[in-house]
Amino acid sequence: MVVFRALPGLGDLLCVVPALRALRAGEPDAEITLLGLPQAAAFVARFPHLIDRLLPFPGFPGLPEQPVRNPELLAFLAGVQGQYDLALQLHGNGPISNMAVALLGARQMAGRFLPGQWCPDPGYFLPSEDNAPEPLVWLRLMEFLGYPSQGEALEFPIHEEDRAALRALPGAEVLTPGSYAVLHPGASRAEHRWMPQRFAAVGERLAERHLRVVLTGTAQEAEVTGAVGELLRGLGVPEVLDLTGQTNLGTLAALLAGARLLVCNDTGVSHLAAATRTPSVVVFLGADPARWAPLDRDRHRIVVGDDLGAVLAEMDAQLEREPHLVR
Repeated sequence: MVVFRALPGLGDLLCVVPALRALRAGEPDAEITLLGLPQAAAFVARFPHLIDRLLPFPGFPGLPEQPVRNPELLAFLAGVQGQYDLALQLHGNGPISNMAVALLGARQMAGRFLPGQWCPDPGYFLPSEDNAPEPLVWLRLMEFLGYPSQGEALEFPIHEEDRAALRALPGAEVLTPGSYAVLHPGASRAEHRWMPQRFAAVGERLAERHLRVVLTGTAQEAEVTGAVGELLRGLGVPEVLDLTGQTNLGTLAALLAGARLLVCNDTGVSHLAAATRTPSVVVFLGADPARWAPLDRDRHRIVVGDDLGAVLAEMDAQLEREPHLVR
């Protein structure tokens, strides 16, 4: 069977893990292929117990995640005809996603649809839900298809080599579990980024609580994390460790697993914190928290809007609790 989820973000992939877990439990002997973007290869390699292989998606007209390469698309569609017994559309709820999956030529397809739009098969398609948490949307589809839930929690396997690679990063060898907090000031969309000055104020409070501040982000976010680091130095915050651009999925997960707290924007790292059970405070500036906030609102606190005082209050409340109570 093939699962279509060609979205670019880490959170986009992590949010379908509960659905994939239910699918695998119901089809233990099936070969499950993820039809996704090429950059999903690291994610697929991390979940061999859920996904057997990645089939790179060549793009499709009307789907913005990557440019459409028409000759490759036509060759791709010709090559997959009749290969799959079931094609699961876990990409979205629009008619374009369903059309793309229909063209795969699977014996049966399933997914979600917008009421009033094309429903390929009422026996295998559920109407979309407004403001429903993303992991539960697809988990409910699995249950509708006869695959009972195996739990709502996200997961991310961490291996010993991930921990060793983290310790090998310059400056990270001194980090001990519970002695540091992570600030992740980046986000894929600029309008979702809290101001560097706000993150610096949070870092100053963390230092006052005797926690070392660790900055993370992709290489493309170096300007943002660099601005936060400069502000922290101006505030006299000691020994800030900037790991921007130095972590991969495994080392970032290992870092979060040992952190006392994560403070971040609404972006993929918040879902990784949910998967590693790391307490967090997540700032929502644009996205819908009803859809994208972590399910566990005790371990993961959310603040909607540019409210520094609310973030500091939620952060203090998290830090005043015993670590084992939120792990």
